[in-house]
Amino acid sequence: MRVVIAEDSVLLQAGLARLLGLAGIEVAATVGDAETLLTAVAEHQPDAAIVDVRMPPTHTDEGIKAALVIRRQWPAVAVLMLSQYVEERYAADLLSANTSKVGYLLKDRVADVAEFVDALRRVAAGGTALDPEVVAQLLLRHNSDPLERLTRREREVLALMAEGRANADIAETLVITESAVAKHINAIFAKLDLAPGAGDRRVLAVLRYLQEG
Repeated sequence: MRVVIAEDSVLLQAGLARLLGLAGIEVAATVGDAETLLTAVAEHQPDAAIVDVRMPPTHTDEGIKAALVIRRQWPAVAVLMLSQYVEERYAADLLSANTSKVGYLLKDRVADVAEFVDALRRVAAGGTALDPEVVAQLLLRHNSDPLERLTRREREVLALMAEGRANADIAETLVITESAVAKHINAIFAKLDLAPGAGDRRVLAVLRYLQEG
């Protein structure tokens, strides 16, 4: 089996390539952004593409958009998405057209090498591999208040946003990096169904939070 890996974290990218190599899986290419991913898939025609949901330049939905292009233009190429946390809207988009040759796993699952490799092989063979957390969130998606989808940390970030805090101030208050704050905010937008172009998403997110209170 031949795969292409799209992951902007150099450390995780190298780790994935190494563990797949040890499992006898050929890594045809490793890339760090969605545009290069599409070029690599066109060039190598791999059996599967392992794709991070969030990649440069905006770290929002570049990965999922690229995955949808792959499924449309190269249907023989399986797609296994990796995400730091469950993003129901993106998972639903990926699964809406066809549930064969597709997987969506949390990055924590990579730690169990045997389980991860088994999931990859299953997807490449035409099956489906969905993280249990993804399944649970998709089942709850249409029957819950969107704010209930937020993790405790995401609620903390949103509460500070509602106070008018800037990202740097939020990072200092929660003792995390500004990059982590940005990722939490993007997750909040996704979970509240605030797509790019929906207006000032920061303001809309805060309004929904305040309406709950």
